[in-house]
Amino acid sequence: MKFEKGDAVVVKHSNEDGVVEEILGKDMVLVNVRGVRFPAYTDQLDFPYYKMFKKEKTDIKPKLPKKYIEDIKREKPAPKYKVKDGVWLLLFPVFSRDVFDDDIVEGFKIFLINQTDDGLTFHFKLRFKGVIDTELQSEIPALTDFYLMDVPFEHLNDGPSFDFEFSLMSHDKKRVEYFEAGYKPKGRQLFKRIEEMKQKGDTYIDTQLFEEYPHKRVEYAPPAPEPNPLGQLHAAGFKIKPTKKEKEQSAPPSVIDLHIEKLVDDPRGLTPAEMLDVQLREFEKWLDKAKRHYLSQGWVIHGVGKGRLRDEVHEILRFRDGVKSFSQHYHPWFGNGATEVFFEVD
Repeated sequence: MKFEKGDAVVVKHSNEDGVVEEILGKDMVLVNVRGVRFPAYTDQLDFPYYKMFKKEKTDIKPKLPKKYIEDIKREKPAPKYKVKDGVWLLLFPVFSRDVFDDDIVEGFKIFLINQTDDGLTFHFKLRFKGVIDTELQSEIPALTDFYLMDVPFEHLNDGPSFDFEFSLMSHDKKRVEYFEAGYKPKGRQLFKRIEEMKQKGDTYIDTQLFEEYPHKRVEYAPPAPEPNPLGQLHAAGFKIKPTKKEKEQSAPPSVIDLHIEKLVDDPRGLTPAEMLDVQLREFEKWLDKAKRHYLSQGWVIHGVGKGRLRDEVHEILRFRDGVKSFSQHYHPWFGNGATEVFFEVD
């Protein structure tokens, strides 16, 4: 190890000055650059005097023409991390050595990266097996990083879920009031990504939460009804009932209305708990159909009320495989009582 705690260093790829704050392993240290702390391999760092030796000595500098502030082209600064535009979650593994001198992962340092032009406020919840372990509310300006927390490696076997609720720091009536996104790492996939990270020489694992803060959808065109081959018989007065198999195989609508009067003929004899059970059962059936028929997007109408049904729907969506993201925002047809769902489609 050529660096020690407190050493001044230079980050090679960005040419920025920093300080070693912590030794994380044989080949990795924790560096502080202008208040941003992140792990780095030692071969990605130099001592400051290397930087001074590399500077070219020029006694006479050419006189440059004056530039006024309005003439200077404003460009987005180069990102510190190799990520595209969007909001990302970065996991930096912290390594140590076992008795066989092999690298083992002790835990992860978690960073939130905002590589967009929007300043965001966020409400972060870390859940293990559905139970909230850590909760944090803060802001992350445009094109900045935010250190969230450390997570021990063994805790990743407890079904972790990194859940975020984002909103804009500056209100924009053309965009949604808030937006939910999350990441649910799975043990086997995480092991695979750690090995890929080592092979590529990277220092972190990245996952994109979203690419762009969403705009409100001002138009909605319901899907055109499919032609009914039995329409003539129906028009002639014959009563046609679909078979059980046809009901199971029929494609799901892109909108499901969970108002209880839409689901049962007479809800007056049902208790609130029974109504909620009926609504959630219908919602689960809709999700199953959406997955079987590769639905890419849909709306769930849950109403406003006290928010109990909405909260239950959102809780199911957070832990449902195949759900990419979801957001409750104003819709010209449904008002504020609906949630838009986006599905992962292979």
